[in-house]
Amino acid sequence: MSDEHAVTLSRDLGLFDVTMIGVGAMIGAGIFVLTGVAAGAAGPALVLAFLLNGIIASLTAMAYAELGSAFPEAGGGYLWVKEALGGTMGFLGGWMSWFAHAVAGSLYALAFGRFATELYLMAGMPDFGLSPEQLKLGFMTFIVIAFTYLNYRGASETGTVGNIVTITKVIILGLFCGFGLVAMFQHPEGWTTRFTEGFLPNGWTGVLVAMGLTFIAFEGYEIIAQSGEEIKDPKRNLPRATFISIGIVVLIYMLVAFVAIGAITPPEGMRTYQFLGEKGEVAIVEAASQVMPFGAIILLISALASTMSALIATTYSSSRVSFAMGRDLNLPKIFARVHPVRHTPYWAVILSGVLIGTMAWSLPIEDVAAAADLMFLFLFIQVNVSVMRLRLRRPDLERGFMTPFFPVIPIIAILAMTALAIFLYTFSPIGWYVAIGWIAAGMLLYWGYFARVEEMEKPKEILMEEVLVSKDYSVLVPVATEGQAHILGRIGAVLAKQRDGEVLALNVARVPPQLSLSEGRIFLREGREALEKVIEEARQFEVPVHTMIRLGRDVAMAIRKTVAENASDFIVLGWPGYTNTAGKAFGSVIDDIVNNPPADIAVVRYRKYRPLRAVLVPVAGGPNSQLAVQVATRMAKLAE
Repeated sequence: MSDEHAVTLSRDLGLFDVTMIGVGAMIGAGIFVLTGVAAGAAGPALVLAFLLNGIIASLTAMAYAELGSAFPEAGGGYLWVKEALGGTMGFLGGWMSWFAHAVAGSLYALAFGRFATELYLMAGMPDFGLSPEQLKLGFMTFIVIAFTYLNYRGASETGTVGNIVTITKVIILGLFCGFGLVAMFQHPEGWTTRFTEGFLPNGWTGVLVAMGLTFIAFEGYEIIAQSGEEIKDPKRNLPRATFISIGIVVLIYMLVAFVAIGAITPPEGMRTYQFLGEKGEVAIVEAASQVMPFGAIILLISALASTMSALIATTYSSSRVSFAMGRDLNLPKIFARVHPVRHTPYWAVILSGVLIGTMAWSLPIEDVAAAADLMFLFLFIQVNVSVMRLRLRRPDLERGFMTPFFPVIPIIAILAMTALAIFLYTFSPIGWYVAIGWIAAGMLLYWGYFARVEEMEKPKEILMEEVLVSKDYSVLVPVATEGQAHILGRIGAVLAKQRDGEVLALNVARVPPQLSLSEGRIFLREGREALEKVIEEARQFEVPVHTMIRLGRDVAMAIRKTVAENASDFIVLGWPGYTNTAGKAFGSVIDDIVNNPPADIAVVRYRKYRPLRAVLVPVAGGPNSQLAVQVATRMAKLAE
């Protein structure tokens, strides 16, 4: 019998799911909010700015793909920087990542406020004597509080819902581009001169400013790496999903910029890019109102959905980073506290929400965007330095993807992002001051306190630990509680004893979406107690028993994977005699498994253990009845 419980993680995300995660994260609010401002800076060369940003993002994506395939754990850039650089730089990686995601959330909250105000006033609703700016701040404050509360409760988009939202955003942007292209090619004489004359009205400086400003619109592909431990075949699918998602997004962004500049008619005496720049964050809505029926309303609704999904994602990301830092003692321990009922890092969520709201109230949207861009640029520079450092320090690591032309590509990425950061100063000095102030405050805190209490927790490669089955016949007994384990463990032991087999006791620790699977290890203690009870029952019958704890989101899928990996012959499932799930006979877990069973199954109604006196077997013929009689015969042995 095993004295230690094998711990494994459930990998549930395929290539399509992961690609949609990347596309959905990148096509957030950035393309809706920043197109107008960036067009004002770059002019028609905004199309070129998006292309160049896509190339730079691809260079850094190679670093993420290499490190993500080598360290398929949640945490991404923060943990890699800690592993590669350690010390002050490791702390700053997390400190900047937390602030970057929080300030990105501030940008999306401000954008939501502006879009909601536009739609509210467009609908003719009363303004209660408030100015549009006051309405914007009111909507912004409401959405920050609401989504902080949702993350506190542990709410999150499921994979299916997330895919639907992403596909919907792509379709709406596709409609905008489609109508715009039709309008342009019906009147080619109107738009061609916009791209052939005065393509660079503000020179390359304007292009670089636009690139720096819109770089946040490409932020999101790194979430693929942060989901590494949940990806099927991560060494293959993680790099592929990263590059496919960037390619899709670059194409969409270039088409949006092309149509926004080429398809609309500006006021007399004003060039198109100047008109878009004047409209600012609602420029894309104005463009849509000219090129497609009900364009303004459709784009406003899409923009609201995008800002909401982006805000809940950034609130989630910022709280996850601060939770990890609190766990590593790089932030006060309060950040690492997990709610006893909701199983969410509630203080990390609340304090991240406060940071998001504070930044949104303190700065104009352009400066918020610049500060967020700078933080992500600095973080991505650190990641590129880390990939070079780890290639030298850890050449033995198995990498599913290796950055080509090493170290030329990371160096080019570092130089390019440094240039973008420098040129952002010409657009928003305030954004630079905020970024430098945050970094300086972090360094003072680290040197003054956290450096003395830091406990380095290096990321470890997560391996699928296989339980070696020593018998030809294996009975899988999934258990959740000690009371359940007492009854199911005894029945499983009897069934295994009759076939000279063994028991594989399984506990699935359901990890809430607010925590990564690695962070879900805090729930292991509960599962161990139930497994120990199964071991006790098996010992009474001298039946070999192995134990396993799986961390996962989907209990039924985790059970199925355990059956497949260990070639289990029989499953004993526990049922309390009722279900709280509407439309389910036994509940979502048992119904899912019974509808397509991976092995023979017995569903046991349990409450408390009572000695068996008789076993009634209703039969109607067929293989199920034969199996029921066989199980009943073995159960009768338990009564002897």
